[in-house]
Amino acid sequence: MKTKLKSAKLTLIFLFFSIPLLISTDFTKNSLSNSLFISLVTGTALVALSYFFEKTLKTTNLHSFNATILGAFVGFLLGKTLVNTVNFLAPYEEPAFLLHLINSSLMLISIYFGVIFTIKNANEISFSIPFVRFLQKADKKRDLLLDASVLSDPRIIDLAATGLVDGHLVIPRFVLNDIKAKMESSDEPLNTKAKRSLDVYKKLESSPHLNIRLTDSEFSDIEDVSEKMIRSARLIDANILTADMSRIQSSEIEGIKIINIHSLSNALKPLMQTGERLLIKIQRYGKESRQGVGYLDDGTMVVVNGGGDFIGQSIYVTVLSVKHTSSGRMIFCNTIENNQENSYSNESISLEQRTT
Repeated sequence: MKTKLKSAKLTLIFLFFSIPLLISTDFTKNSLSNSLFISLVTGTALVALSYFFEKTLKTTNLHSFNATILGAFVGFLLGKTLVNTVNFLAPYEEPAFLLHLINSSLMLISIYFGVIFTIKNANEISFSIPFVRFLQKADKKRDLLLDASVLSDPRIIDLAATGLVDGHLVIPRFVLNDIKAKMESSDEPLNTKAKRSLDVYKKLESSPHLNIRLTDSEFSDIEDVSEKMIRSARLIDANILTADMSRIQSSEIEGIKIINIHSLSNALKPLMQTGERLLIKIQRYGKESRQGVGYLDDGTMVVVNGGGDFIGQSIYVTVLSVKHTSSGRMIFCNTIENNQENSYSNESISLEQRTT
């Protein structure tokens, strides 16, 4: 498939340059140098335009495309009516240039407002006009709308690679903007989580067998990101894949189906076995005395007994138990006995190096 697509692109590029050359040489009787120049300029412009349309189509769904076509058609009919009216009422002594300028402006403005109107009211139009439906059919597989919480979980990469996600993965642009804004935060855990989310997005985008699409709906009248997610899901008739269970109650009211990535992981065997050894960075104190808390790359909380003595350090721990909840996993660990000895030995080595 990729080979055929590449061959088609190369053929199209060849035609973009060869056809202007033939037309310029045979019909306009230009010299060879002028024909080559015209072919180069025209071909380059056509290639750039094709590249732009290809990139645009990757971030556009059929819902928006249908609304745009219908809006452009309605705007054209409205513009044609206005142009005919102006031509009928305009005096004969009116300059032709000014008349053409007025007609062109009316046509462009009409098409613009037609497209804007149909895009904003696509769902209502599907009920008003028979046989015109912008929503996807119920028997088709829905797209998956990814929120920020699931992008911070690297397990989504493995899940997508299994082939279970056979629809489109849709990421709202406001989610990416929110992640990039959090990368500027002075809060280290929040900053680290945002960077991990962006890395996961880049890996998903670079995967050749996945269909990743961005949506540009901003919903500037809504401030809450969760409400924006629900509105986006309703707009494109998609399901939401999330790791944040707090969205469940509000989504049930809206009639949006939520897929919880933690529920999927609970159906799999535990990734951590009792007695397994881990290297974890202790980031803060726990609720109990001398208890420390760290996090795995997927955001799983690791509670370490005795980890309170190693805040800000990466230490080896052994898994004591794994607790599965509706909001995710919690791993309970014990510190390894030689962590304290290793820290002392590292300090002594550094002191020896300083003295020498």
